Amino acid sequence: MVKTKRPILRYGLALLGLLFVVLLGTGLYGVFKPLPEGVGMEAPPRPATDVRFLADRTYVDEQGTRHTEQVIFDEVFRLIGQAERFVLVDMFLFNAYLGQLTDTHRALSSELTDRLIAQKKRHPELQVLVITDPLNTLYGGLPSPHFERLKAAGISVTLTDLTQLRDSNPLYSSLWRPFVQPWGNSAGNTLPNPFGEGRVSLRSYLTLINFKANHRKLLMVDEGGDLTALVTSANPHDGSSAHGNVALRFSGPATGDLLQSEAAVLEFSDGPAPSQAPDPAGAPVSSELTVQVVTERAVERAALELINGADAGEQLDMAMFYLSDRHLVRALQQAAERGVNVRILLDPNKDAFGREKNGVPNRPVAHELVSTGVAVRWCDTHGEQCHSKWLMHRDADGTARMLLGSTNFTRRNLHNLNLETSVVLRGPLSTEPLTSGAQWFDERWHNRLGRQYSVDYEVYADESLWPRIQYRVMEATGLSTF
Repeated sequence: MVKTKRPILRYGLALLGLLFVVLLGTGLYGVFKPLPEGVGMEAPPRPATDVRFLADRTYVDEQGTRHTEQVIFDEVFRLIGQAERFVLVDMFLFNAYLGQLTDTHRALSSELTDRLIAQKKRHPELQVLVITDPLNTLYGGLPSPHFERLKAAGISVTLTDLTQLRDSNPLYSSLWRPFVQPWGNSAGNTLPNPFGEGRVSLRSYLTLINFKANHRKLLMVDEGGDLTALVTSANPHDGSSAHGNVALRFSGPATGDLLQSEAAVLEFSDGPAPSQAPDPAGAPVSSELTVQVVTERAVERAALELINGADAGEQLDMAMFYLSDRHLVRALQQAAERGVNVRILLDPNKDAFGREKNGVPNRPVAHELVSTGVAVRWCDTHGEQCHSKWLMHRDADGTARMLLGSTNFTRRNLHNLNLETSVVLRGPLSTEPLTSGAQWFDERWHNRLGRQYSVDYEVYADESLWPRIQYRVMEATGLSTF
């Protein structure tokens, strides 16, 4: 009997060793594999025209009544409504899911679908390209009625091939890639839809845990013979319609960089080429303002350059939904230590579509920042989220740099794991879009115009040890949704 057990034991150990090697190799490849061409763009600053800063506001007035003022998707729909040759939409959340929310919300997903179809009917030769994240179909587990309508109208819908990206949750993805991915996914009724009505397969849940996304939020259209772009933090998602968000609309050569970055996503996701877009490389543009397109890891480099370029006595302001990236946290602390006036407005991370969150990562990060002299306030949210991803430096010479877009300041968003797009606007602070951006932040920081936007740090301060441990482990390993 002993002679029989020893070979079995050896074979068993050999198989376990082989499995370990396979999983280790899969995990390392998922973390370090080459990125698709075009990911991580850092375009040069280019002169820009027709630049406008836009912001959606949700606040409580002096009588305690909640108000929501939206302008971003109004501008999106205006731009779509005048397009004749080309429309490209790349949006992360494009669905009607509300989660556990019970308040009345704007049906942004249906509005966007209707506007695109109507414009395609008015101009049959119009090329309309929709790029989105497969989360909106529960990774193939639940068909999207919006996408089906768009396709029936002759509009291209490309679901981003996330498997081409690096793994943000490698401890899990090293198992998922060899044992789950080969089986694909299809509609099922095994489990409830985690975001709304309907039921999905187990494989939808298993894919979700990879925690990766095409997180971009942008629009490109032809307008008067030129190419106009809008880069934002807002989603055409019904459950997000009350969120606070920002956007930048612009024309000029930078739209060509943006188009190039979107063409790369279409190519590695087997989508059609953007063939009918106006050529933005026309006559030279004369402007005091420049726009720089940055995607993925280049966003972190741009943010660090902006923060590290702030000198003593100058103003550095941030409004952020998620702040957890260690490089940026340290840079903000160092800026405060060298005498920069640093103000940070954070979402308290307590609301998620009707579910209560525990304040991670912003509350433990805020504790670190306050301890080194950074001024922190919280958005006074009431079910909605303070969803902006915005950073601004005002220097002593009257010039400013403003960074905004889809990118949360987290490891997942900044380290070539998600697809992200942000822009850097540079120019005199006296120009309209930079003045508007500065006023928007000051209005929220000081609760001006009789509107309650923010509350003191002490209201949501959490200096306990467990959230700090939880945040650091989740940020380092990728075992998180932020």
